[in-house]
Amino acid sequence: MAASDAEEIARIYNHYVLETIVTFEEEPVEAPEIARRIVEVAESRLPWLVAERAGAIIGYAYATRWRPRRGYRFSSEVTVYVAPGECGRGVGTTLYVELLAALQAAGDVHAAMGGIALPNDASIALHEKFGFRKVAHFEHAGCKFGRWIDVGYWQRILPDGGDAGGKTERRES
Repeated sequence: MAASDAEEIARIYNHYVLETIVTFEEEPVEAPEIARRIVEVAESRLPWLVAERAGAIIGYAYATRWRPRRGYRFSSEVTVYVAPGECGRGVGTTLYVELLAALQAAGDVHAAMGGIALPNDASIALHEKFGFRKVAHFEHAGCKFGRWIDVGYWQRILPDGGDAGGKTERRES
């Protein structure tokens, strides 16, 4: 990754920070912090992808570990951001095709989750296009621009993702 990549990613992300409710960050994120986050994802052996047009980054997608506890090691949260002006042109779809394929190819992610600040019809449509289904709805989970924001979670089980050691535990009740 070049330093200019982090700068372009920060430009895209900061639009969402400053103008929308889709992230609960409220202050712009500088390029060095974006670069640190990219390294953190890479160290987790998870994908961080960018979409380019004419040499400029027009979107990005990545996966992070769902939670830090060991028992969650087969679960991941997926995220996509598309540059303003590029929404509705298939960039998010292209990124999610590649991101989900990379997670499946790695074979160590079984469940993928997408968190969506609500309302966000475009993000819901993108996730559901890829077989994610709504599994949770948290009311007033965040606050931005002086108003309470609900958050929903969509989940998709990936085929052949995550080897739980070949063991299935059953409990009788």
